[in-house]
Amino acid sequence: MILDYVGVKEINGSLIVLDDVENVSNEEMVDIRLSNGTVRHGRIVQIEGKRVVVQVFEGTKSISLDNTRTRLKAHPMELALAPEIMGRVFNGVGTPIDGLGDVYPVKKADVNGTPMNPVSRVYPRNYINTGISTIDTLTTLIRGQKLPIFSGSGMKHNELAVQLVRQAKISDGEDNKFGIVFAAMGVKNDVADYFRRSFEESGVLSRVVMFLNLANDPIIERTLTPRCALTAAEYLAFECDMHVLVIMTDMTSYAEALREFSSSKGEIPGRKGFPGYLYSDLASLYERAGMIKGSKGSVTQIPILTMPNDDITHPVPDLTGYITEGQIVLDRQLEGQGFYPPVSVLPSLSRLMKDGIGEGYTRADHQPLANQLFAAYARVQDARSLASVIGEEELSPIDKKYIEFGKLFEQYFVNQGYSENRSIEQSLNLGWKLLSTLPRTELDRVDDELLDKYYITDKEQLNFSAINNSPEKNDDDV
Repeated sequence: MILDYVGVKEINGSLIVLDDVENVSNEEMVDIRLSNGTVRHGRIVQIEGKRVVVQVFEGTKSISLDNTRTRLKAHPMELALAPEIMGRVFNGVGTPIDGLGDVYPVKKADVNGTPMNPVSRVYPRNYINTGISTIDTLTTLIRGQKLPIFSGSGMKHNELAVQLVRQAKISDGEDNKFGIVFAAMGVKNDVADYFRRSFEESGVLSRVVMFLNLANDPIIERTLTPRCALTAAEYLAFECDMHVLVIMTDMTSYAEALREFSSSKGEIPGRKGFPGYLYSDLASLYERAGMIKGSKGSVTQIPILTMPNDDITHPVPDLTGYITEGQIVLDRQLEGQGFYPPVSVLPSLSRLMKDGIGEGYTRADHQPLANQLFAAYARVQDARSLASVIGEEELSPIDKKYIEFGKLFEQYFVNQGYSENRSIEQSLNLGWKLLSTLPRTELDRVDDELLDKYYITDKEQLNFSAINNSPEKNDDDV
């Protein structure tokens, strides 16, 4: 039996309150028919006995207290899914906005997802190649991992997101089984156009599913956008056997929408005004990455978030760091020096890297090389700190060597360019080339066998001038 509830008890911002509602469940969808015949959509967000609070997606303007008719849909929000969603562009709640018509669904799935049984999870192995040396070599992205990017307001994380979409690929030649789900939350119109144009011009849109939530869209859509994106990713991974990379930007916009939504419901705020359940809410998104027994696919996440005032202790990056398996930190000082991508190597970390690299995955020397590069660059920071006190001229000869190594490392390894796509072999070989500028006796994280094989003794071969000078040469490999 279908029931319409006539009238509204009260209206508060984007919320409406109904009384005497029975047999209702949280997150249930509703249709709201106005007196002029137009229909709006909403979601039940709070239940107190027979009183329910409904969040109206399109806003409450023109809603009447007397003759508005509300109908319960008896199901949560669902996303229409089919293999044809590849190459499509949707708004924040999964409605097509690319002019190609509706999706004819094979199935519809609850956007809140189904929790993965920890027993059924498979430990992540193998890696995703991004073509970016600092990520592939030092913070390798493993399939099934959740590895966030911590950026700052105004930094080039949007360009980095586009580069990751253009260049990311899996290592074993199964590119036809690799797809990307891209979700943008709270972005301006020009940024959304930049994303769409970049994907179309580079020819990768056919393997991308895009969800675009604009800054002027309702905040309730923003809180649903990552859930829609992850629902699409889970369908492609676990029912279509694809390896799916999910890039979500900007998670800080999502958290701020959640804060505004929580405040409108009158909930008691927590740290910096965010709701007390921010941790569990973020975990409900991040934990939807992984691999499952019996499925050939995987869901890998790269959430991108901007740290207000570059504060890594802000609640959003702080809680994200607790939940995820590492982080890639962008450095404003490196960006100010003109380096791109401005990845700060020392605070960046991939906790699952050790199990997805090495022999059989990348190359046998990958882990010891990464360890040595970390150790050498850490020594560079010590030498620079000392130089700031006593002057570079007073440094010991070995400290001067490290200062020179640091300059070369940032200029040729960190600094890569927006269009350069390096293979894992190119990145590893470049790492050895840089280490060879240091005395062999300083390389104490690598055994003699690897040094005999990769250490370059002929200093005339250490020519860096050809690096970063051919920005377009690898684009055809994407």
